[in-house]
Amino acid sequence: MSDSWANGGVDLHLDTSVRAAAEGGDAGTRRAGVRAALMAALREAVRSGRLAPGTRLPSSRGLAADLGLARNTVADAYAELVAEGWLTARQGSGTRVAARTSPLPEPRPVRPARARPRPVHDLKPGSPDLASFPRSAWLRAARKALSLAPNDAFGYGHGGGRPELREALADYLARARGVRTSPDRVLVCAGFGQGLRRIAGWLYRRGAREIAVEAYGLDIHWKILTEAGLRVRPLPFDALGTDPAPLGEADAVLLTPGHQFPTGGALHSDRRAAVVDWARERGALILEDDYDGEFRYDRQPVGALQGLDPDHVVYLGTASKSLAPGLRLGWTVLPHALAREQRADAYADTGWSVGTTEQLTLAEFLTSGAYDRHVRAMRLRYRRRRDELVAAIAERAPDVRVDGIAAGLHAVLVLPEGTEHSVVQAATWQGLALEGLSRFRHPDGDFSGPRASDGLVVGFGTPPDHGWTRALEALCRVLP
Repeated sequence: MSDSWANGGVDLHLDTSVRAAAEGGDAGTRRAGVRAALMAALREAVRSGRLAPGTRLPSSRGLAADLGLARNTVADAYAELVAEGWLTARQGSGTRVAARTSPLPEPRPVRPARARPRPVHDLKPGSPDLASFPRSAWLRAARKALSLAPNDAFGYGHGGGRPELREALADYLARARGVRTSPDRVLVCAGFGQGLRRIAGWLYRRGAREIAVEAYGLDIHWKILTEAGLRVRPLPFDALGTDPAPLGEADAVLLTPGHQFPTGGALHSDRRAAVVDWARERGALILEDDYDGEFRYDRQPVGALQGLDPDHVVYLGTASKSLAPGLRLGWTVLPHALAREQRADAYADTGWSVGTTEQLTLAEFLTSGAYDRHVRAMRLRYRRRRDELVAAIAERAPDVRVDGIAAGLHAVLVLPEGTEHSVVQAATWQGLALEGLSRFRHPDGDFSGPRASDGLVVGFGTPPDHGWTRALEALCRVLP
């Protein structure tokens, strides 16, 4: 139901809420309610286009008479709408709808596109088994860390990281990864991406313009570098992995020397020495991404490249593979000269700071030995999965070769030529999330050797224990 009024050529329907507001309550409440309802009805009439710009409205006396309201109520409503810009009032011209762009009609609700069904099994690389996060041990560490934390730990802090965590990381990295450092050269960051942005920005500000990268890698890392203003140039890739010979006049290079991502090999010892020699002669920096250095199965982990020359290598690590990416905990170990500048920048910018609770908890987790125990347990679990993957492929897909399995949480399945796309598509139909090897090739890369063929990058760390067997069976069903 609605009330209508006609005056001065205007015929308009107003919602009956205007009249309903005039009933019930005391006089003051009724008047305020009527004015609010009348204003809402007039706004809606203008917004919807029923009252076009320039339309002359009835006088306050005329509208009040038509609606059975007090004239002052209508006059007050007009005055407020004039103040809001919906109406205009001029002597001799009356009250009109303000000259404004005609509002568009309300768009019809768009039915959201049907979301792609969530895969039943996720074998994409890059994530550990999140179901195995050590919740109880982490909670114990958090309780102890928080009970011992000084009051100032809960202030704004700074982007360099809590001293407790920097000291714990310096000790752990020296012991477990062969990193040569001290706490004042360790900066805590919110994961690898933030650490890389810091270094890339510093390089650009110091005049660097070109950075070499591996021809296999993550496009998100290449994007971070280009957004910082650096020109990215991929190095050739052959049977021995990344070839550093053409580094030439580059200002820096980003490498995964301990476990190349995603192909899985370690940088050859001769090439490790060659890239360090290049950095010394050129005065350049090596950015070492040690993303899963703890997980090596067939022999002792390859030590960090940083140990060969701490003055020319920036070491970047993270807890994303060893614990969980959701913690957003990473670290950079910097050469002395760079550490001084980066520390000053980070201390001045609290926006770089990682949460105090997470930092203190990880520090306690490291110093108590809980981190080592967790890594050892997960190393055994992932090795068992890797062995089951290799055995299943050998039995059910003998034409597929498994490569890059000495370390890490993923393996490369080398496929018959020309089959990668069809296998990935078949996996999607089966509810299996997979990544093809070509997904990680730089578009300008120079590839040769067996790892340039079609393949899959299978993350065997991602599924929880209860889903691993079924995920492996689904994988074998889509292989040629």
